[in-house]
Amino acid sequence: MLFDCHRAAERDRGVQAAVDAVKRGDLIVMPTDTVYGVGADAFKEWSVTALQNAKGRGRNVPPPVLVGSRSTLDGLVFNLPQVARDLVDAFWPGGLTIVVEHAPSLQWDLGDTNGTVGLRMPLHPIALEVLRETGPMAVTSANKHGEPSAMTAEEARDQLGYSVSVYLDGGRCADSTASTIVDVTGDVPRLLRAGAISIEKLRTVAPGTVDIDQS
Repeated sequence: MLFDCHRAAERDRGVQAAVDAVKRGDLIVMPTDTVYGVGADAFKEWSVTALQNAKGRGRNVPPPVLVGSRSTLDGLVFNLPQVARDLVDAFWPGGLTIVVEHAPSLQWDLGDTNGTVGLRMPLHPIALEVLRETGPMAVTSANKHGEPSAMTAEEARDQLGYSVSVYLDGGRCADSTASTIVDVTGDVPRLLRAGAISIEKLRTVAPGTVDIDQS
């Protein structure tokens, strides 16, 4: 079902339907500050598997996890370094994904992660409203692997169809630039993917950040 979130009443119904779907273990599509994302409860193994099947991707490419608040980090991460906190304080919510060591006690299976996870807090009101009710979600771009990213809910529905229970239509995404990915698991932050946050901006907060192509 697709909900037009430009209408206040339908937005409220859509967000509630999305939250209910995630809690059941179904997939949803929602807008983010980059592109539309397809998501599932990060702690339901079968939901994450369904997400990867819908995407057409295997365990070797684990999805990142989106959160609705900075405080969620402390429950997910093992030994978060100060530089990671500095980056989060500077760029969350927004287009920065940090790769961290997740807490070994977490009961989730995101794929072949080697004990790490990519975390991001998106700067989009609909996504944040959903995430604050569902908790952490495994979210990846709402398109089939190898196909163009979905910039609208309709484009996502054309690719993913009935594998998704709820589509939240927040209009066309304003910016298709992917998030910047920084690995903070080592001694110095490493830029894994250039994106919405430039390395120059990263270095104003974390001067030692290195580009993976130069490391």
